[in-house]
Amino acid sequence: MDAGPKSPLLPVAQPYPAQEDKFSQEMKRQVLLAGPLVLVYLMLHGRQVISVMFVGHFGELALAGASMATSFASVTGFSLMIGLGSALDTFCGQSYGAKQYQMLGIHKQRAMIVLLLVCVPLMLMWANTSTILQALGQDPEISTEAGTYAKYMIPSIFACALLQCQVRFLQTQNNVVPMTVSTGITTLFHIIICWYLVFKFGLGYKGAAVANTISYWINVVLLAVYIRVSPSCKMTWTGFSRDALDLQGILCFLKLAIPAAVMSCLEIWSFEMMVLMSGLLPNPKLETSVLSISLNTCALIYMMGLGLSGSISTRVSNELGAGRPRAARLAIRVALIMVMMEGLAVGAVMVSGRKMWGYFYSSEEEVVSYVGDMLLLLAASHVFDGIQSVLSGTARGCGWQKAGAFINLGAYYLVGIPVAALLAFYFHLGGKGLWSGIIVALILQVLLFAILTVRTDWDKEAKKASNRVASSGVGVVDRDGQ
Repeated sequence: MDAGPKSPLLPVAQPYPAQEDKFSQEMKRQVLLAGPLVLVYLMLHGRQVISVMFVGHFGELALAGASMATSFASVTGFSLMIGLGSALDTFCGQSYGAKQYQMLGIHKQRAMIVLLLVCVPLMLMWANTSTILQALGQDPEISTEAGTYAKYMIPSIFACALLQCQVRFLQTQNNVVPMTVSTGITTLFHIIICWYLVFKFGLGYKGAAVANTISYWINVVLLAVYIRVSPSCKMTWTGFSRDALDLQGILCFLKLAIPAAVMSCLEIWSFEMMVLMSGLLPNPKLETSVLSISLNTCALIYMMGLGLSGSISTRVSNELGAGRPRAARLAIRVALIMVMMEGLAVGAVMVSGRKMWGYFYSSEEEVVSYVGDMLLLLAASHVFDGIQSVLSGTARGCGWQKAGAFINLGAYYLVGIPVAALLAFYFHLGGKGLWSGIIVALILQVLLFAILTVRTDWDKEAKKASNRVASSGVGVVDRDGQ
């Protein structure tokens, strides 16, 4: 007699998404986010390099002036805009995760107001670049050339402010392809504009500075048009609103933006200080040249870590805003594994090619040999730099900018730079000693951020994110009138 289908005594285990599946899905998300971001950062960095390359055709003085002006602009302006804009990683990212889509446009507008206001004193500073550099003891001729170059770059600081707001606005929505396309188009036009202004229109090295400004504004306009007409931004950008002028909301933004700027600038400035310190070493021409090559190399390969930093800040802020703390923790683990694999792979390439890399910059055997020795240290620093970039991105996604500012202050200025000076000048290790100090700072930075991350109660962080989204939207009425 057929009793029909038999019921098991114990329930059959239903298919459960394996941890490996979750891991691979998260890795795919981050690769799709980080990949385009790496290209964006590479092209933005490349535009500055292209400009300096064009200036190099007008002799050593023009090249030195443009290089000094570019460094001065980065330290006093661009790094500040990047830091202030990174507060949107927290606000826009968590609002997007909480599905408070209308708040992304409000946060973007508040950031635009703050950043543009900050540009005004920066404009006055750039207008007096020559005077400032000479007061700092720089060569008068080079300072004069740098001052002229910086004056022609003044409009670019306003464009950079707007661009940072647009980039963070789109990035936190996981909408990064338009940024890649617009940056690619702008970089292509930048080469053409540079060539015409420098050679055809007879502006000389000034033309490269003007080209920088034009390229920044083209990028801003392209993204502005996309945000305005794209269906993907229909819910997050509804036009300019008076709610963005809410004083409480602006103060709320500043509470994160100011420590975010300090956190970013302290790190960037410490690397620039290494070049300044190298000028005080015996044989300063050799030391400064090799440190400059090392910094350029470091900046180039750091773009991969920077892309992962942007992707993890987006993933963590989105998941916390959505009230999914476990997903945020998984995202951090995935990003750390990815960045360590990338760091080891790139480090191995650097070590294997260390004897040849110097020839891309110089034909002098002394420089090439010294660069080869430095690449061993750069390979080690890149591994730790990648890890800290992911942990720093996690901090931005959670809203830990204040803690991050203190960590960077302690790691670089209380430990790293003093150690660098001790090794370079007391133990006579020269540039190797300076870079060893940076490695010490990176290791300490990683340890402190790791402790902060491990000790975090992620359920509480999700609640904090919910409260932040609610408090930053005070006075804002959504489309349903709620």
